[in-house]
Order: sequence, then C-alpha cells, then structure tokens
Amino acid sequence: MVLMQVLNGCTLIRGKITRGVGGHYTVMTADGEFTCHARGLFRKHEITPLVGDLVEISTEGYLLEIMPRKNELNRPKIANIDQVIVTCSVRPAVNFHMLDAFLISCEVQDVPAVLCVNKIDLDPEGSHKEILKMYESAKYRTIAVSAQTKEGLEGLTDILAGKTSIFAGASGVGKSSILNALYPELALATGGLSEKIGRGKHTTRHTQLVQVGEGTYVVDSPGFTSVKVDHIPRRKLQDYYPEFDGHKNECYYVKCIHITEHDCAVQDQVGESIHPARYEQYKNFIQLTKE
Repeated sequence: MVLMQVLNGCTLIRGKITRGVGGHYTVMTADGEFTCHARGLFRKHEITPLVGDLVEISTEGYLLEIMPRKNELNRPKIANIDQVIVTCSVRPAVNFHMLDAFLISCEVQDVPAVLCVNKIDLDPEGSHKEILKMYESAKYRTIAVSAQTKEGLEGLTDILAGKTSIFAGASGVGKSSILNALYPELALATGGLSEKIGRGKHTTRHTQLVQVGEGTYVVDSPGFTSVKVDHIPRRKLQDYYPEFDGHKNECYYVKCIHITEHDCAVQDQVGESIHPARYEQYKNFIQLTKE
C-alpha cells in the first residue's frame, strides 16, 4: 500500500523509482506512474536517486525523500534488490575471471546471487554442466536455460517469483532475450554478437525496473565488460568465497591467505570441496588486491 499525505496543500505519495534518465525519474505508485525531478538538496549532499529506491514524491513532480536502502549495487547502480541473476552463456564463451569478479561483488554487498547459464541449445555436448557443477560446489544456486528453445525457463520463473531480481552479465549473453522469453510483453531490444570484436552488442542503454507479477519485479541492465576487485583488502578476499567457509579458520596460521602457507586447510580442499578452477581465480585475484 502506498502512503499518501498532504503537506502545505501539496499531496505527497510514496512509490518506487523504476527508471532514471538524465535527471528525470519514473516513479511507480498505487495511483500510477509519475515523472519527477530530484530536489536540488540531493545534489548538494551528493546523493543520487537510484532505480529501486523507495521514495516520497509530490504530485507536482518533485522527488522529495529517499527511504533507507536495504542494499545497493554499484555495477549496475540499483537499490533494494533481493537477488542478482548473474548470467553467462555458452556463446560468447564464459569469461570466468569476470564471472567470479561479479560474484565477489555480490558477496561484498551481501546480495544473493544465482548463476544462470544461457544458450544451452548451442551446447549439444553438455559442457555447460561442468560450469554448473563448479558453482554448485561453491554454494551458489544455478540454473541452465535457453531463451531460444525455452528449456529451463519454468524453473527460472520459480526463482524470480515474489522477488526483485536484476539480470546482470556481459553483453551478448542474452539477458534481454531471457526476459523476453519469460515476459513477451516487455518487448526488450535484443542484439547478437559483434562479428568484428566477438563480444556482445549493447542493447540495453538504461537500467529499468519492471513489475511482471504480484510482488515480482525484474531489472534489465546494460552489459558490462569489467568488474574490479582491487579495492578489496587482501585478507578479506577469502571471505567472499563461500566454499572456503568451514575451512579457512582451520589453518595453522591465523592470518593465512591460502596461497603458499603450509598446513592450510583451504589448500587441502582444492580438488575436493573447492573446485581447482575457482581456486586458481582466487590466486589471480590475490595479486590484484590491496596489502
């Protein structure tokens, strides 16, 4: 229910920002959508309204207040989400460095992530099953789908039900195609791979929130080409690998970072409960983090 009140003769309504472009914000309320401008006070205090923000607006077209956020993602910029559907695909081939970096970003911001592998219709050999196995062992929920053949989409619908979910991943993996297959009424623009550079063409220009069912919202966001982890302190990186839990505190050294130390419980689990490829990425990221 949207709260409405009257202040100084002006009607105030609470709603949710579903789109923001060039300082104009679309706010969904029980009385319909309003286009609003943010008060100058936000700029003065260096506060940027985000898609997903619960806000208070005036019917005169001004965004007056932002309610406290449950969480906030930095890439893409969005607030108050329940889960990230981290999407990769059989083609273009999975960039595991980028994929793991984004999963780390979700862990840092304490936002649950679900790994979705798309375009399995292009993988008759079933090689994507090893990807699922790798991330299931890392304690992530996974699902394999094909936007083209609709395989796996029923299970994905169940994952999305009753939640605010953002689809995120590299350009060209089929985020918009999946959403169109699930909800044809969205009619989101889609594009294939760039033949020149072998990567996806950007088809989504702005992050937007869409209600697709009772209590169910999805976000289509621009693709990304890089996610940085170099701001993370070296000792903290291990905290963002769920599969290290239950092992990282059993090492001989209290300050073990699980690279070259002896009697390291994490290293002992590589090839067992910790997938070797995930561990190799961890070692690569260690070189990028702060001392």
